[in-house]
Amino acid sequence: MDLLYKAQTRFLFHAHIKIKISAFYSDDIFDELFAVLENIDKKYNSYQAGSYFDLINKHSGIFVDVDDETIRILDKVIELSNFFDGRYDITIMPLIRLWGFYKDVQRTIPASHEIERVKPLVNYQNIEIEQNKVRIAKNQEIITASFIKAYAVDRLVEKMIQMGISDAIINAGGSTIRAITNELHPTWSVIVRNSEDDEHLFSLDISNQCYSTSSQVKTFVDINGHRYGHILNPKTGFPSEVKQVGIISDDCMIGDILSTALFNETKEGFIKKMNLLSANYHVGGFMIDRDSEIVYTQGFLNP
Repeated sequence: MDLLYKAQTRFLFHAHIKIKISAFYSDDIFDELFAVLENIDKKYNSYQAGSYFDLINKHSGIFVDVDDETIRILDKVIELSNFFDGRYDITIMPLIRLWGFYKDVQRTIPASHEIERVKPLVNYQNIEIEQNKVRIAKNQEIITASFIKAYAVDRLVEKMIQMGISDAIINAGGSTIRAITNELHPTWSVIVRNSEDDEHLFSLDISNQCYSTSSQVKTFVDINGHRYGHILNPKTGFPSEVKQVGIISDDCMIGDILSTALFNETKEGFIKKMNLLSANYHVGGFMIDRDSEIVYTQGFLNP
């Protein structure tokens, strides 16, 4: 049986987000669905003026009133930051700025003393939570880019399921793809490509799951003809040299965080961390390391 669909694409979180649902629904439903994403963008995106995370950043060193959802987000982020022993850290924004990601002038590789000066500001353990108040250390800055778009997709999926939508796919900038499936359409197929040469790597069939991927190809700074990616190692202060990570998970926010955090692991560390994570999360994935060698978790391609 041929299934008919309709789709709309809108630009949010600095990405094109496409929602594809059954053609049975009226076009008006897209306004309601995208409104979920727009609300998360407005309230919790650190890039949005007036969001809770923007206010936390602008008032560094002072407690800021936030809502329950901000606390839930931070609790999950801190839990995973603890697991990765600080190799994933949302207070990394001062290092990102140091590397010139928000400069229009000629960029240079930061000197060792500059990196060492900034590194103390990168410490998620300085995030203090007291009831519905949050404080970061003076001159710290949180960046939500590693999870907020995926978090918004999770909230959107909750809304769609409440509305009775049981067959759909959401593609958020290609880095977060979430399938909603039913008995008539049990899987959606995702084509995975090598981020460096766009060559086809493999296809994945996902069912009520999320595929998250990170690479250094699209977001980088060019310094003297060399590209330095935006995913930095908080421990060294330098960009990771891993080339690509892909994660399948039940939760898009978890998958997005893992696809960033695991950039700072070796192939062996990737497998070890994923095995440990599997005790608490239903996850699998792959890594392409600095030498273009690829490694998969057990059963990833043949679940």
